[in-house]
Amino acid sequence: MPHATQMTAARRGDVTPQMRHVLAEEKIHEADLLARVAEGRIVIPANREHKTLVAKGIGAGLTTKINVNLGVSEDCCNVEAELNKVRRSIELKADAIMDLSTFGDTRAFRRRTVEISPVMIGTVPVYDAVARYGKAVANISVDDFFDVVRIHAEDGVDFMTIHAGLTLTAVERLRTNPRLTHVVSRGGSLLLDWMTTNGRENPFYEHFDRLLELCRQYDVTLSLGDGLRPGSLHDATDAAQIQELIVLGELTKRCWQAEVQVMIEGPGHVPLNEVVANMQLEKKLCHGAPFYVLGPIVTDVAPGYDHITSAIGGALAAASGADFLCYVTPAEHLRLPDADDMKEGIIASRIAAHAADIAKGIPGAIDWDNAMSGARKDLNWNRMFELALDPEKAKAYRASSMPIDQEVCTMCGDLCAVKRSRAILEGK
Repeated sequence: MPHATQMTAARRGDVTPQMRHVLAEEKIHEADLLARVAEGRIVIPANREHKTLVAKGIGAGLTTKINVNLGVSEDCCNVEAELNKVRRSIELKADAIMDLSTFGDTRAFRRRTVEISPVMIGTVPVYDAVARYGKAVANISVDDFFDVVRIHAEDGVDFMTIHAGLTLTAVERLRTNPRLTHVVSRGGSLLLDWMTTNGRENPFYEHFDRLLELCRQYDVTLSLGDGLRPGSLHDATDAAQIQELIVLGELTKRCWQAEVQVMIEGPGHVPLNEVVANMQLEKKLCHGAPFYVLGPIVTDVAPGYDHITSAIGGALAAASGADFLCYVTPAEHLRLPDADDMKEGIIASRIAAHAADIAKGIPGAIDWDNAMSGARKDLNWNRMFELALDPEKAKAYRASSMPIDQEVCTMCGDLCAVKRSRAILEGK
């Protein structure tokens, strides 16, 4: 009989095949991995129904992971284009894909995504409840919500964003502490609508044990969503955000008691000087659970360049404790990203994640940079391309402007400092 969850196995001291995937990729000792999964400081999202998965770990002492959001919507319902994004995301070395589809045959798309994807898959079931039932949000029943969670689990989804911390108390905090941008989380706004229209508590909070049972059955990792994340710098680190975070910390303990893996989602739009404090608050209030952040975006005035604003915030966030970065593309706040936007977002997030891994002292992280520096010192262009985070772009830039002396580049030409100093110091 299979272990109920990766946490169950770790607490028994058993190394699962998914843990072996993590050990093969990361520089962590087996005993440390077992201990951190048992404690909840590392999660290994791995639904037993996801047969093509090559599992990865998220959390303490591991490399920072990145996620890609995609999916079909009413205005952009090209299933093949989105499946091509899935394939391209994998080629570009994304660690996870979130299917945020809200229109059409969402289940067929989700199943196909799981089938072709060796990386972990996440979803937000409350979106799909709206798409699936075609009802006004207020008319969706509690059973409807949980049926969609069950369906996603059956389909092999590895982690699910559930906004269980958006309670009536948190809504009251929101009302008594007015915001500039109100609620910008799509899932959060849907539950806010349901709760206020019906005058009832958040069904995922009220029936949290029911949710835990479903997650335990399939070993779905809960990603406790930040329904009240700030959507502007003005609203960052406010009472509503912190109220929700406190509840998420309490729910984290309940997850661990049920041996359900859990990570916490975080902001959002955050001024650069508040990023570190936000990471510290999450780790403190949520007891060291892995932290999954969107960005954070550190300025509100750069539409078209939000892959850069989020990479700045993401690097600082991950260096300060975040474990998982959700990519942001240049299309953020403007439209559904296309394939080019997606690539820009992935590369920006991977740069941020790797920079943070160096700062955190993740074993072996800086070895990649040292190898690139060695290739540059040797003016070994082919080796530089092999080591480049984006070899395609590096090769294209080089080919677009070739120097007379092909050992150097057109920036310095004969005045190349690397070539000159190597000749003097190494006799070359």
